[in-house]
Amino acid sequence: MTYLFFFQYLAPSRIFISILIMLSVSGICFAQGYGSLRGNVVDSLNGEALPYANIILEGTERGATADLNGNFIIRGLTGGKTYTVNVSFLGYRTLTQEVKIDADRISVIRIQLSPINIQLQAIEKIGEKYNRPNETDLGLQKINVRDIELLPKGVETDIFRSLQFVPGVQNTGDVSARYYVRGGGSNQNLVLLNGVSVYNPFHAFGLFSIIDPEMINALEFYKGGFTADYGGRLSSILNLVTKDGNKNRYGTSATISFLTGKASVEGPIPEGSFIFTGRKSLFRDILRKFINYKNAPFDFYDFSGKINFLSQNTKDLTKISISTFNSLDQIKNEDPLKADYEWINNIYSAYWFQEWEDVPIYSETSASLSSFTGEIKPNESEAKQRYNKVKDVSFLADITYVSESSDEIKVGMSIKSIKTETKFENLQGTRTNLSDNGLHLNIYAKYKLLRWEDFGVDIGTRVNVLTLAKNKGSVLEPRVNLTFRPLPTIAVKAAWGIYTQDLITLVNDNEIITIFEPWLITPDYLRIPEAIHYVLGMEINQIDNLTISGEAYYKFLKNTAEMNENKASSSDPDFVAGKGEAYGIEMLMNYNRDIIQLTLSYSLSWSYKEVNGWIYYPKYDTRHSVTSNLNINLGNGWQTSLSWFFNSGLPFTQIEGFYDKLYFDDLFFSGGLYGYYLPFTVLADKNLGRLPTYHRLDLGLTKQFILAFTKISLSVNVLNVYNRKNIFYFERDTGARVNMLPFMPTATLKVEL
Repeated sequence: MTYLFFFQYLAPSRIFISILIMLSVSGICFAQGYGSLRGNVVDSLNGEALPYANIILEGTERGATADLNGNFIIRGLTGGKTYTVNVSFLGYRTLTQEVKIDADRISVIRIQLSPINIQLQAIEKIGEKYNRPNETDLGLQKINVRDIELLPKGVETDIFRSLQFVPGVQNTGDVSARYYVRGGGSNQNLVLLNGVSVYNPFHAFGLFSIIDPEMINALEFYKGGFTADYGGRLSSILNLVTKDGNKNRYGTSATISFLTGKASVEGPIPEGSFIFTGRKSLFRDILRKFINYKNAPFDFYDFSGKINFLSQNTKDLTKISISTFNSLDQIKNEDPLKADYEWINNIYSAYWFQEWEDVPIYSETSASLSSFTGEIKPNESEAKQRYNKVKDVSFLADITYVSESSDEIKVGMSIKSIKTETKFENLQGTRTNLSDNGLHLNIYAKYKLLRWEDFGVDIGTRVNVLTLAKNKGSVLEPRVNLTFRPLPTIAVKAAWGIYTQDLITLVNDNEIITIFEPWLITPDYLRIPEAIHYVLGMEINQIDNLTISGEAYYKFLKNTAEMNENKASSSDPDFVAGKGEAYGIEMLMNYNRDIIQLTLSYSLSWSYKEVNGWIYYPKYDTRHSVTSNLNINLGNGWQTSLSWFFNSGLPFTQIEGFYDKLYFDDLFFSGGLYGYYLPFTVLADKNLGRLPTYHRLDLGLTKQFILAFTKISLSVNVLNVYNRKNIFYFERDTGARVNMLPFMPTATLKVEL
């Protein structure tokens, strides 16, 4: 294993704070005679925010991109001048509007864009995608509701499964929606729903996500090098924002697939809107194909609700949201020789967004409760008991100032009170009961330098004032993310940062399917896990509608909590400290023009773990990965998609042989010594073998049409078109080969009123 010791200990913490303060002071200046433009962009039909909409001032080099709430601000505009504002968004008609800017004032506009009928997209020019040239977005993938609608559906659209199209994201096959980012474990990925941590975001043994894509308006996925806004995980951040509901009229929808049935209702309320969605498992036959045709009485549902209140003041933008999310999974077997399973997620949150009148400042405040309870009840089976309960009460607040030069200063704080309770039994039959609680206080600050069009830098740090674990890690978590354009069509990007994670999970690397991963606070005998990210990237926009980007990364992990497979008594520790590293190269090509969307990606990667001085490949280590996705709008409401996946073989532990092992029932039996022989498996070194390559082709066809006052969408999809027999695993007792999904046609029907 290679270690970059020089870079590992390169932590410029001493000069980091002084640079941040110096930049902040230089950015806070008020120029006389200049004004600002603030606004938000929404869909004209339902009032939903349009994240990442593009706002350009004609005849200038000034512009902005709307945030997740559809809001934007442009500063440093000449007072007393009238500007022509162009607002565009993919799938919507571009809007042009004139706005007069008053000196020393902030002008506010509310923009409504009209969606283009899908049947006309083949013949009518629509808004183009545009990013700010100096945007510090290395490692960030932005996906809006239009992109979500184009995601490959499979059995039904699943956001977690769709992440595999992002280079650097690995999975272990068709049977799990768990994802692994740049050599990190699945427990190192933070999933946020409206800013609240989701601790077990999976249905049915991890086969599907609990997040229904139809309730999502936009998402941001950071696969590394994320800035000081986020913390608490070592590898990635998935930030999901739900829809607000139709602000103009009441509406309902119902969808049925081979897996679930779901429904939603939404509409306006005084000074706001609401939306409620629900999904319930209906059919079990399709799930049997995911688990080698074994019977499992899956039963799950998820429910979400959101109520929003919007300011009617024309001079500021205020939004208050109250939301809830609940999910339940149950597997109850009538046979007492089989185990029962149950998982429950409950999330409640309140959110307040405020853009203050006549000052270029906005703030975000939220309070939330997130809880998870999971249990495996062995009954009379050979399954091992597991029980986990997590309760997370959080309060977050931050404030952002935008200077005349377009620079941004952001400061905030996060307080978390977390309580965990865990019970489990290892393979040797040793039982462990752990209960702990703690308070985590974090302060963060960053400066976003955006005053030059060809250069941008986001520099900041998180300060861990209080940690959940007693053995503290790094007090400072400095982060840097920068972009430089030597030419208008070429951007060079880089990121570096230190990351810590107080919460760990009980993970058994030998499990083929992970039922669920119990969460707990890092034990006192271990230090807090820590990671250092180094990322270098390049983006080329030489040809219209075509973007080619590449990234190279190195990630060093230390103090990772690994399950102690040698624990034999209650006095032995449940975890041992490990370390690891991951590095690789990723390429991504996006082509988007009118009726065609094409995405091609390739990644070459290596990842290693070291536990007790033993180095091995983790089960998700994949050397080569290729994905492609083609979407074509055929017109007249028809749309087709084609997706192809290729991965080199995953590691596995080979069997070297068997022998008959003598077992004794009672060594102290006075009547004599009796024993019996059973076959015993001899295993090779861990994960030195490689499974055959994996590849699969999926096809999809969707038709949208309007019948009376009803909008109908019918999708037909075929998974594994050429019936590739991708291996899942070999059964160790029989040597039988178990494959992943076979050729499988599915269909989904959606009706909207």
